Amino acid sequence: MRVNYETIMRFFRDECTPEEKRAVMKWVNQSKEHETLFFKWEELFYLGQEDAIPDETTLRQAEKKLEGRIGEERSTIPFFRKGMRYAAAIAACVAIAGLTVWFTLGRQEEHLVTVSTGSGETLALVLPDNSKVWLNENSTLKYPEKFDGEKRELRLNGEAYFEVTKNKHKPFKVLSKNMSVQVLGTKFNFRSQDEGKNAEASLIEGEVKVEGNHNEGAITLSPGQKVELNLVTRQMKVSQTDAIVDAVWHNNLIPLDQANMFRIADILEKLYGVDIILSPDIDRTATYSGVLKKKDTIDDVLKILQNTIHINYKINQGTVFISSEE
Repeated sequence: MRVNYETIMRFFRDECTPEEKRAVMKWVNQSKEHETLFFKWEELFYLGQEDAIPDETTLRQAEKKLEGRIGEERSTIPFFRKGMRYAAAIAACVAIAGLTVWFTLGRQEEHLVTVSTGSGETLALVLPDNSKVWLNENSTLKYPEKFDGEKRELRLNGEAYFEVTKNKHKPFKVLSKNMSVQVLGTKFNFRSQDEGKNAEASLIEGEVKVEGNHNEGAITLSPGQKVELNLVTRQMKVSQTDAIVDAVWHNNLIPLDQANMFRIADILEKLYGVDIILSPDIDRTATYSGVLKKKDTIDDVLKILQNTIHINYKINQGTVFISSEE
């Protein structure tokens, strides 16, 4: 498709279709001339001059106006230039991967990067402090381009799994509409939808402080604990949880540490929503360590387990029967 000034302006207003966005990124990367023109039009857009197709005189006037603004607000316009280049590079990669994840730099939040995922999509990110985040489907995460100052703050709507780089001088805090989680360095799963019925955080490793945003209280979690905030009753409840099960979605791996067949069955029941009945001849003392990959069905997982654990199994109307191999 043909890319022109009107297409670029619609790109800045986030009105383009995915096909048009890919076309714009391809056009920008075709030549240095296209890149220069793109960023001049970007300057016109943010200076409020997008009403007419610019001629050379208008472009020169925009450049002079831009220089004047840079003199007054050095941190603002250069950010847009840098931010749009960054967004363009990311958008090109995302288009190749087939993900509908868009990085936007809003005028009201000029120093935040916004990352969103659609249905059936997950995304792994590395934050400016080298912390790792896995963003679950239908979720949005906002974070600074740089973690300046004395704290690291992010804003989440949805679900994400975090592996936080330790820095005792800069606490790491994830904010949501209903609840916040503060850590120094840890692994945890956090789910809080703006329009959901509850918010929850489960801790895999380290220590976190969880606080309700409307005076519901603050709770410090230990590994293996989960806190749930009921958004109707405004009550917070702490319980023991399979934290590793809560976070399996982020990499589809089930870590087993000296787990016997009863522990493995418990995990599989929670992951697949089935009932598992173990035969009395199952050895309770035999344990297994390693990583089991989550599959689409429990039948697929049990077939893999048979290669390591000598078992037989049958599935009947959602109930799994497991016995020792004869």
